[in-house]
Amino acid sequence: MPRMIRKNDPADSWDVEDDPIITPDDEEPDEAIEDVENDTTPKVSKKKTPKVEESRSKKEHINVVFIGHVDAGKSTIGGQIMYLTGMVDKRTLEKYEREAREKSRESWYLSWALDTNQEERDKGKTVEVGRAFFETERKHFTILDAPGHKSFVPNMIGGAAQADLAVLVISARKGEFETGFDRGGQTREHAMLAKTAGVKHLVVLVNKMDDPTVNWDEIRYNECRDKILPYLKKLGFNPSKDLTFMPCSGLGGAGLRDPVPADICPWYRGPAFIPFIDQLPSLNRNADGPFIMPIVDKYKDMGTVVMGKVESGTARKGQNLLVMPNRTQVSVDQLFSDDEEVTSVGPGENIKVKLKGIEEEDVSPGFVLCDATNPIKTGKVFDAQVVILEHKSIICAGYSAVMHIHCAAEEITVKALICLVDKKTGEKSKTRPRFVKQDQVAIMRIECSGMICLEQFKLFPQMGRFTLRDENKTIAIGKVLKVIE
Repeated sequence: MPRMIRKNDPADSWDVEDDPIITPDDEEPDEAIEDVENDTTPKVSKKKTPKVEESRSKKEHINVVFIGHVDAGKSTIGGQIMYLTGMVDKRTLEKYEREAREKSRESWYLSWALDTNQEERDKGKTVEVGRAFFETERKHFTILDAPGHKSFVPNMIGGAAQADLAVLVISARKGEFETGFDRGGQTREHAMLAKTAGVKHLVVLVNKMDDPTVNWDEIRYNECRDKILPYLKKLGFNPSKDLTFMPCSGLGGAGLRDPVPADICPWYRGPAFIPFIDQLPSLNRNADGPFIMPIVDKYKDMGTVVMGKVESGTARKGQNLLVMPNRTQVSVDQLFSDDEEVTSVGPGENIKVKLKGIEEEDVSPGFVLCDATNPIKTGKVFDAQVVILEHKSIICAGYSAVMHIHCAAEEITVKALICLVDKKTGEKSKTRPRFVKQDQVAIMRIECSGMICLEQFKLFPQMGRFTLRDENKTIAIGKVLKVIE
């Protein structure tokens, strides 16, 4: 029976401290310590933000990202969940089924429930990470359906950055699991990106168990699980508290809402997927902090509309806010939480905000909408602790890559290598290294090509963790220790 995460597992402490791939020593270089003490970074906003009004359902908001290799069945499972929770009716589903049959893609019809739903709601505008939502007894879930193809990984990073819970979908079909997991497949990289994005709980759905090559075979299920488990442990997922494996069929729906019938699958007696995620302990959200919402996307609709997930604080209609890093003053004209117009929003919600005072072309994904009295930090140069995960050659000062931090992507250059950090003891080298290589941890000074919004990792993990990518590969993960300028 899968075990659940401990009670009071606060979202803010969903950090990378206890992960094997990040050194346990989280201190910055000694000279930085006094800066932290004099640091004026807000922990709680100076002005009490108004309480969220009773304009939304009381259910807790959870963002769930479906990740995994292309064709593992992520969208099909998403569509099936939409149907099983009553978000898509039978007639609509039958229409999709007919259309899919006409296009000779019969097994694809469920995934259309996720994809077309998005297009209709966004008036023909598709956001690259598909979005839909469903409700369970206790929670309101937003599905972020991440594209599984290699060239779409940057879009997937945007989805994972907003997620609270990740669902890694792997296909049990003979050959498909191996393609997805072995080098070149996306299963490994997606799992790693979910971990570095701060997703604490991972559910691994072993899908297509009803496939003729599998036929609910326990040996095949165990084979898939045993192959992927060592890798997930290496990333820092703990099998006893934040990792859960479940068999299912996305196309047939078995194991999603209702447990798999014992006559089909006598060896798995754990819970079904939907009841399991409904029972996960509540997250500790920071409702009293300053309002912070990294902007994922924007578009024009009788004004400028920005979209994102509220990471901290609350906002209400009519409130004055700032768009950083440009310090543009704006006011909230309208608020939508999962497409329902509301008067106020709180942390964890996926929202659209219609703004007054800014043109759509003056906003970019990666900008941050925040409290006017307590804005987010901005900077170009910062010190960070970086773990090199996969890079064939050595990395020296002058090396450049693309950094993904919250919803922003920015070109960076390594200005200086400060010291190496021992993975096991956390001890720092006394001398400056000339280079770093794969599997090493280093503290380095990084310069961005432009101003970005960021925060010290220990003060605000969601705004202080990042990945580095080079030549279509995630090569490193890191956390901001100190903003220099």
